[in-house]
Amino acid sequence: MSCSPNASHSPIFLLCGFSRAAFPHGFLFFLFLTIYLTTILGNVTLVVLISRDSRLHSPMYYLLRGLSVIDLGLSTVTLPQLLVHLASGYPAIPAARCLAQFFFFYAFGVTDTLIIAVMALDRYVAICDPLHYALVMNHQLCARLLALSWMVSVVHTMLHVGLILPLYWLGDAGGHVNLPHFFCDHRPLLRASCSDIHSNELAIFLEGGFLMLGPCALIVLSYARIGATIFRLPSAAGRLQAVSTCGSHLTMVCFLYGTIIWVYFQRSSQNTQDQDMVAAVMYTAITPLANSFVYSFRNKDVKGALCRLLRQERVNS
Repeated sequence: MSCSPNASHSPIFLLCGFSRAAFPHGFLFFLFLTIYLTTILGNVTLVVLISRDSRLHSPMYYLLRGLSVIDLGLSTVTLPQLLVHLASGYPAIPAARCLAQFFFFYAFGVTDTLIIAVMALDRYVAICDPLHYALVMNHQLCARLLALSWMVSVVHTMLHVGLILPLYWLGDAGGHVNLPHFFCDHRPLLRASCSDIHSNELAIFLEGGFLMLGPCALIVLSYARIGATIFRLPSAAGRLQAVSTCGSHLTMVCFLYGTIIWVYFQRSSQNTQDQDMVAAVMYTAITPLANSFVYSFRNKDVKGALCRLLRQERVNS
């Protein structure tokens, strides 16, 4: 596609990803509203419990609280706008707001993947070197790792925003450009552009691939060592407890990284726009929802903290 003189840096994008949906917009509005409110409830509950209960003031829960805050941001970047568009029936978004959404979505999303890798490192130290766990994984180190994750994510996002800013899009007579997606994601923006996007594609596969493979390698190596350590444990009860501790995290790792790799690291001819959008729903809506419940319902410490909080509230009332 070549750009004509009528192409623009700042068109109005129409996020028409659900325009051909098999379900009516009313049903989709209710579905995503339920998902969003449940996500807010679950993650806010985790943040409150970890902040208030002294028994949860350990590095693992410090990282989990950081993950919950990021999941709140990730879902809030995309779902409220989707709800407005479903309710109004007019899914328009100006270019400036579209790029702002792109920036915050990428910043929260990349930080999410990095913190999950840090959590894998935490589980590795806890299981493979428990005697030095308190010394190695202290709150100061966790705070530095969280700050580093944010810094890397913001720099990464600014690079890709900088590569998108010079692009042109050719709209219709009213200056509208259709994006077959429900938020301003990387692939739909590039597909719709009439500019040369080779540098953008190269950045996704090289810089983005390196940023994805690094945490993936850390997670794989951590869990390989964890698996070997669990296998050597003498008691079946000890092995079961270790598997239970890591099972939730490993499940969410596979879910999150699998959908992200599916969307961003395949050639365009190998996947369809509908498949991209389904995968995007999984990591923008379902993963933040699932994280809070997987880490709470499968964790006796969090359930105990919730029971203590509810008892305290009943006594105070």
